[in-house]
Amino acid sequence: MAISAVAPTGYTHKSSPYSSHTLLINALHPEGGGKRVLDIGCARGYLARILTERGYKVVGIERPGGYGDHFPEEVALIEADLDRGLPPLQGRFSYVICGDILEHLRNPGRLLVQIAKILEPDGLLIASLPNSGNLYFRLVVLSGRFPQQDKGLFDRTHLHFYMWKGWRDLLAASGFQIEDRKVSGVPVGLAAPRWDGRPAIRALEYLAHALARLRPTLFAYQFVVTASLSERS
Repeated sequence: MAISAVAPTGYTHKSSPYSSHTLLINALHPEGGGKRVLDIGCARGYLARILTERGYKVVGIERPGGYGDHFPEEVALIEADLDRGLPPLQGRFSYVICGDILEHLRNPGRLLVQIAKILEPDGLLIASLPNSGNLYFRLVVLSGRFPQQDKGLFDRTHLHFYMWKGWRDLLAASGFQIEDRKVSGVPVGLAAPRWDGRPAIRALEYLAHALARLRPTLFAYQFVVTASLSERS
């Protein structure tokens, strides 16, 4: 669910109740009431479709060819290369979603500043952000390895590897103040797709989420933040 010069291909909808996608959706009110949402890096539109079913009017941005053959008709789609900034957009938005996208951009701060300009005064940015302070990430690097993978914390298309303080400082420098922070645990089901959905996997995901909540900077897989415009924006 990302746009970059070299876009990842392995990202799919994560439906686990502890996943970042579930947290992103749950950060919005369950009834949209016609409010406008901009879904940046919307991929095949799986989150956008859920939001339109809840009554939101959704505009999605994705790279050319990055949205597949069955993009939801009820979602307005705009093709763009976000490394060049936001494309021209009409009007302002109540919510802007950045799901698995900022870490893929050469200059995420520039995009955040542009987002601040298209949000309603009381609008919210909702973003999922990978945690490079995760214990697994630390142990792998400590072992002298830095793998290049198709997705996850070592996604080869990630250009930024921030811990919590790095993300917090980036948002603040771009004109946002964090109102809420949720965390996701290690997605065990994605690591073991053959057994995904089985009771043992669900139990492990519950444990991973509990650890992430207990010690976010060490065990969180991703941070999901809700941020508003700061006074100086």
